[in-house]
Amino acid sequence: MGWINKNFYKSLSFLILMNIIRGEGKMTQNDKVPELTNGEFEDFTKKDIVLVDFFAEWCMPCLMMAPVIDELAEKFRGKIKFGKVNVEDNQEIARKFKISSIPNFVLMKNGKVIDNFIGAVPQEELEKRLRKYL
Repeated sequence: MGWINKNFYKSLSFLILMNIIRGEGKMTQNDKVPELTNGEFEDFTKKDIVLVDFFAEWCMPCLMMAPVIDELAEKFRGKIKFGKVNVEDNQEIARKFKISSIPNFVLMKNGKVIDNFIGAVPQEELEKRLRKYL
């Protein structure tokens, strides 16, 4: 199991470095997973199943999870909505959900928290956990 996690982190680190070299190092430069702000968060999360990724630009594990979240957003399109919240820019939302560690993934259904996942995890594990709620 340790070998798998080590390779997982090495692969993600390589992908992140390649994105930074190509100038794509910011997490919010994609249209697959929108970045939510205080003004739009409630509307985005009040219906359906939503996974919210609480992150910071300086957080290496958060950067490592960005491509995983993008891929899962594609896989679960039409079943689970995905959004991101920068904890530094949206401290009010982070406080509301008592976010003290990042990356922190909050799964909601119709505006209510139904699960919470903390830390960088392999895509397969996160996908398995999300499928339980479909």
